[in-house]
Amino acid sequence: MHKTKNDITANKRAKVCDILNARLADVVDLKMQAKQAHWNVKGPNFIGLHELFDTVAGHAGGWEDTIAERITALGGTAEGTVAVAAKKSSLKAYPLDIVSGAEHVDALSSAIAAFGKVTRAAIDQSTELGDAVTADLFTEVAGEVDKDLWLIEAHAQADR
Repeated sequence: MHKTKNDITANKRAKVCDILNARLADVVDLKMQAKQAHWNVKGPNFIGLHELFDTVAGHAGGWEDTIAERITALGGTAEGTVAVAAKKSSLKAYPLDIVSGAEHVDALSSAIAAFGKVTRAAIDQSTELGDAVTADLFTEVAGEVDKDLWLIEAHAQADR
């Protein structure tokens, strides 16, 4: 941990940074999964899904930056490389052999839902450590994740 005048104890800051870095690995992975879908989707809804998936990747990039900057504000080191994400992400690997819009909607919505679940857990973990600011950060991200999940799932819900 780097020295800071932040009044959260170094021990608690380190634990919060561990939580933040775990979610950073996930969101780096999620961003690249959304780009994978964006680049490879095919089918009659191509342009709408192509643009939606890119929007999700952009949102994930924003979450990535917010999480990384909170780590550094607490005196930690943001571990945001793709190599770290590949080792530490809790998300399932994105299938590389899919092309249809429906397959990408299913795969990406599963990844977004998984990220939403661990993000909501991070709210509780941060609260237990007494860091309301980080809990608030995760609350904001979780709400945005839920909205993106809704936008993607809407493409499949009429077919159920």
